[in-house]
Amino acid sequence: MEFVILYFALISLVTAAFTVYDKIAAKAGKWRVSEKTLLLLAAAGGAAAELAVMLTIRHKTKHQKFMLGLPAILVVQAALIAVYLFFIR
Repeated sequence: MEFVILYFALISLVTAAFTVYDKIAAKAGKWRVSEKTLLLLAAAGGAAAELAVMLTIRHKTKHQKFMLGLPAILVVQAALIAVYLFFIR
């Protein structure tokens, strides 16, 4: 169980860092993080962090794939965690 918590904490930090970097790079006209990478990080467990950071710094909020995709990924992740906690563990 501790591993799962540590994993989600770490992937959330990495995802948040990539999202903030992409916002800074967008303003500066520098190398950007691809949308594919951001969505893969979200799917890997960082959806909640990415959604929270996106809304806080107003980054990619006009992109439907993020505004619909991240909540969808988050629901799937929450369901998987619930299945793990209540049925597998």
